[in-house]
Amino acid sequence: MFKKSIRNKLIVLLMIATIVPFGTSIIITYYHTAESLKDQAIKENSNLLYQGKVNLEGYINELDGLTLSLYNNPGLINFLKDPQKENNYQAVEAVRNVISTILYAEENIKRVNIAVAKEDRLITASRRSTVVFSKKLTNANQEFYLKAKESPSNMYLEPIHKIKEPEDKKPKNVITLHRSLINIPSDDVLAYISLEFSPDQITNISRNLYSGENEEFYIISPEGELIYRSTDEDTRTTDWIDWVMSTNKENGTVEWKEGSFNGVMIFDKLSKNSGGWYLVKRVPYTTLYESAFSVAKINIMFGVIGLILVILATLFISVRITSPIRILLKYIDQVEKGNLNVRFQSIGNDEIGYLGDRFKQMIDKINDLINREYKLQLENKTNQLKVLQSQVNPHFLYNALQSIGTAALKNQGPQIYSSVTRLSKIMRYSMNMEEDMVPLQREIEHTKAYLLLQKERFGDQLQFSFQLDEEAFGFQVPKIILQPIVENYFKHGFDAREKTGEVSITCRQDEFYLDILIEDNGTGVSESRLEEIRLHLMNDRIGQKGELTNIGLKNVYTRLKLYYGNRAYLQLKNLERGGLLVSIKLPKRMEGG
Repeated sequence: MFKKSIRNKLIVLLMIATIVPFGTSIIITYYHTAESLKDQAIKENSNLLYQGKVNLEGYINELDGLTLSLYNNPGLINFLKDPQKENNYQAVEAVRNVISTILYAEENIKRVNIAVAKEDRLITASRRSTVVFSKKLTNANQEFYLKAKESPSNMYLEPIHKIKEPEDKKPKNVITLHRSLINIPSDDVLAYISLEFSPDQITNISRNLYSGENEEFYIISPEGELIYRSTDEDTRTTDWIDWVMSTNKENGTVEWKEGSFNGVMIFDKLSKNSGGWYLVKRVPYTTLYESAFSVAKINIMFGVIGLILVILATLFISVRITSPIRILLKYIDQVEKGNLNVRFQSIGNDEIGYLGDRFKQMIDKINDLINREYKLQLENKTNQLKVLQSQVNPHFLYNALQSIGTAALKNQGPQIYSSVTRLSKIMRYSMNMEEDMVPLQREIEHTKAYLLLQKERFGDQLQFSFQLDEEAFGFQVPKIILQPIVENYFKHGFDAREKTGEVSITCRQDEFYLDILIEDNGTGVSESRLEEIRLHLMNDRIGQKGELTNIGLKNVYTRLKLYYGNRAYLQLKNLERGGLLVSIKLPKRMEGG
């Protein structure tokens, strides 16, 4: 079949005619441009490394400038010359202000130490403690103080080391800048100031100097210790660090092959006034030649595009024949997804067009049958909803009248009048069959009126509270979904209590749902009984065994399903402290109406 097809033969011939010249062009272009792209990549990396050097020097000089600012404070200098002024409140306050200013001048500074050379004293401050004056000094930093004193710039950067505050769970990495403060014009040392700062800023600068896993980047101290490295591989045993340390050049490039690395090594050195660190970037040849690979990929891409255009030209005729079928399949797909109102356009006057017209007639007939069936089902659902709403009224009326009768035996006429008035409002609200959905505020007021009736009956033996999100008051909810749940508490949990009865109603909302929580402090429900209630709620039929004891809960659950389907939830849960939690979750957008 393949050999007899003219279309297939034409496709093969055009592919050969396209691939051969494009392939030759790719090979020639790659070998001619590889070296030039390599030199360009090395130059770009050298410029990037130089920019990183400038940024690091700027950051270190900024920190060093904080230590030099001490010379601008005569009060501090006089204190360092004569530490006995510690007893002088103004001198001590000046010292505190200067140290606090330096400590908070840069967010990465964690601690400031000033070691007074005279009388062996230490002043220290961190972000978690106040300025502390100490009488005794340890010799832990003596080595670094000496290096700072001997440095031409009177400054030394101690490589990364760990410190631990008393409240820290684990040590933290810091870099310390040590500076000797000279009593100018003499060479006497007044004090040594140490700034302990986190390497976060150095890390941020370093991450901009290399790309991902393709390149390696290191910062090395003048002693050969690693300040930063981009890879977790241990590089202390390699020879390239010794080579960088031994070279007399400030910057340069060298081809290097060692172990698994084969590529170019680019280095640059910070000025001595900025610590004299070495910045080293190692780029493998695979990365350097990546640009050449990209050029080859571009050529291949254009070749593929040209090949596709040729193939499309050969397929044009077949596409003209099959396109009406594809349009018809699109209409069928929309109908399969439930869109029976799809509008057909004429797809031709041939056999395929005739098939499309007959398919449209069939869909119109099916749509008419479905509409009649849907209207009948909707009418049945409406009648069922009215029956469920009417179930609430006689049941609630019996309980409410019993509560008022009890109050009549204990109280005077005005209180009974108040109760009857509340009952009339409740009955007017519940008996209005024209309303299916009401604002949440009206449903809350209805429930509150019911609780006030019960409050007049039980007095101090009942307490209730509301935690409401007032922004949700206008949200439409099914009518009479709260009062039947509260009523269940008085039927099943209130009489068995051992303390004051409590009912709490919470309403809160988010972008998609309204949550209503009804909590009480009753006896709760046993797990076996709770499971029975859950099974009863999930039974779609009305009038099953057990409904007489859970008519209110069943009514609420059934109406939620009628309004929202499976997008609404009603859940029961026993509280650890005793009592029952009923949770209702309603979607804020109703689908379908």
